[in-house]
Amino acid sequence: MGEQEIVDFLNHLATKRNVSASTQNQALSALLFLHQQFLDRKLGRLDATLRASKPVRVPVVLTRAEVRALLAHVRPPYRLMAELLYGSGLRLLECLRLRVKDIDFGYSRIVMRSGKGEKDRVTMLPGRLRQALKEHLAHAKAVHERDVQSGFGSVHLPDALQRKYPNAHRAWMWQYVFPAAKRSIDPISSRVQRHHVSEKLL
Repeated sequence: MGEQEIVDFLNHLATKRNVSASTQNQALSALLFLHQQFLDRKLGRLDATLRASKPVRVPVVLTRAEVRALLAHVRPPYRLMAELLYGSGLRLLECLRLRVKDIDFGYSRIVMRSGKGEKDRVTMLPGRLRQALKEHLAHAKAVHERDVQSGFGSVHLPDALQRKYPNAHRAWMWQYVFPAAKRSIDPISSRVQRHHVSEKLL
């Protein structure tokens, strides 16, 4: 099977079988891998291949009234998290991994570290959530201080910060904005500490 047969096969998938663009691309990748890695044969240009088109999807957007009705059924502290997701455009894991230091009340912004694609970005902090977030952080800080007094209060630090700043794992600024209700054993450090709220609970 040469280049022409591969082109014919991929065109057949797109025009006769009506496969999705991702399925066609997967078939092409498999054939390229077969020829290059197992048959030790480099293929020529496959410009005549017809690409399966991705369907255009119209996004579903809730009205303000629908959003208010939805949020009214979410219990604290998950409601505050849902409001942050809606008002700031945070992704779920970005919200769960927020640290205290990432909330900038002075500039009304949230600094997201190592988000999608390991990129940092800045998003807005909705004005109507400032007071609720401050009250939530005051409660979280009280829990953290009790943990510290009991000999705990640690949190997981990213990358090599643990070695660079040996005591930072107990600092308030590094704590999660939405800590878990219970302490658990960190599998890496073997310390008893608080992780962030699990996405399985949401």
